[in-house]
Amino acid sequence: MNRAIFLDRDGVLNDELGDYVWTPERFRISAGVPESLARLKAAGYYLIVVTNQAGIAKGLYTRADVFACHELLQQAAGYKLDALYFSENHPSVSESIFRKPDSGMLEKAIARFRLDPARCWIVGDRARDLEAGAKVGVRGIMVGHTEAVGYAPPVASLVEATELILSEK
Repeated sequence: MNRAIFLDRDGVLNDELGDYVWTPERFRISAGVPESLARLKAAGYYLIVVTNQAGIAKGLYTRADVFACHELLQQAAGYKLDALYFSENHPSVSESIFRKPDSGMLEKAIARFRLDPARCWIVGDRARDLEAGAKVGVRGIMVGHTEAVGYAPPVASLVEATELILSEK
């Protein structure tokens, strides 16, 4: 069985700007992200983005806008990301098991890549990210917080999360 790092997008891989980020002009890769992804990939992890993109359901932007931002992310990561999943749903418009805190995106990747959830991590910046991971037995790390959420250790960035993951024996 394989292992993976599930990565939330906004606030982990790119800068969180306080509102929806859907244009390439506003999409900024966070400091240290390309290097961190390269280190995780070299350590044998699949790299899988799992992101809620409710702005689609709200009519603020389109799937094509999300794909354009994901292309920028892939370019910055040297095309090391193995999969980029997104949920375009929002509870005010439509329900979905793929929207975090539900675990549909993770379940899809677990099946596709034959992952062992006990050997995986999810790195997110919100409790719903960690809840999605917990539903399938994936450990979590919380980015951008100073206090632990549940059993998830807090770190300042993906750079620190990478150190934590790679320091585990």
